[in-house]
Amino acid sequence: MEVKEIYEKKIWEDFLLQCKEKTFLQSWSWGQFHISMGNKIWRFGIYEQEELRAVTLVVKIKSRRASFLLVPHGPIVNSKFKNQNAKLLSILLEKLKELAKQEKVDFIRISPILIRSEENDSLFKSFGFKTAPLHYHPESSWKLNIEPKEQELFDKMRKTTKYLIKKAQNNKEIEIFQSKDINDIEIFNKIHLEVVKKQKFVPFSLDYFKKEFLAFLPDNNIAIFFAKYQGKIIAASYGIFWSHMSFYHHAALLPEYRKIPVSYLLQWEAIKEAKNRGCYIYDFWGYSDPVKSPKHPYSGPTLFKMGFGGYKEEYVKTQDFIITKKYWLNFIIEKIRKIKRGL
Repeated sequence: MEVKEIYEKKIWEDFLLQCKEKTFLQSWSWGQFHISMGNKIWRFGIYEQEELRAVTLVVKIKSRRASFLLVPHGPIVNSKFKNQNAKLLSILLEKLKELAKQEKVDFIRISPILIRSEENDSLFKSFGFKTAPLHYHPESSWKLNIEPKEQELFDKMRKTTKYLIKKAQNNKEIEIFQSKDINDIEIFNKIHLEVVKKQKFVPFSLDYFKKEFLAFLPDNNIAIFFAKYQGKIIAASYGIFWSHMSFYHHAALLPEYRKIPVSYLLQWEAIKEAKNRGCYIYDFWGYSDPVKSPKHPYSGPTLFKMGFGGYKEEYVKTQDFIITKKYWLNFIIEKIRKIKRGL
């Protein structure tokens, strides 16, 4: 087996189309997003002779305390070769160590897309990885199979969720619409900042939101969903539609309107749009067990997501491979951040 860089979008996207376990964080567009943010990227393919068996996007993240190579929700392995995970990871790690030396980074961070299990957890340990102090991307997600008919999906929802969707549908003062206008990102951002004030978390920048939107726009793989109430936009969410999957990535609701059930109808309209686009899976993005961790910041949003039906999927926790001693400064800072955020 050997690792080669992939420079053709079609080769990359065609391979991912065959893979079941994946997220948009390994899409060609996400690589373009990172380039627009000023980050260096590599798109590697692992080949056996001329057959492509796995791919992984690698991003160089630079910071004052430590720099690292990030593999976001990867590597992606063709399901036919799942029994070769150990060999594929070994080959990839050697390439990443070589790249880490070349790029003078302090560690390698992988956010795996492998289902969490004793076997998969021990796989990373066997190669010298340690569990990261803080996750970079979601380590668990709430998903919904949207292949059944629309009415069947609606019928399987929680009783309260169905009631609130119908209530919103019957309210003539509520309107849901989509936009692909880059200028409307500023409307989304204003709502987002109001949520930030209330919940006190570090927000993504307006530049981040715009560049993410522009990365997926050329392939028509993104839309913003807005909800109006009494003529005023009070809620919005990003929908990403890629490789037969849909992702609920960002969302915001003006805090003073939290009792108006627009979020339920907004979500339902996004699910219907995903079905219309031929998606099979709707990924609600991010899950925290509301029973085991009721005080977790994601527990409230998780209860909302669960009302639509579906199932949880947990991935192997984020893994770090240490390159230099500078890693430990980053480790301590992230550990403190995790405690402060209640994660």
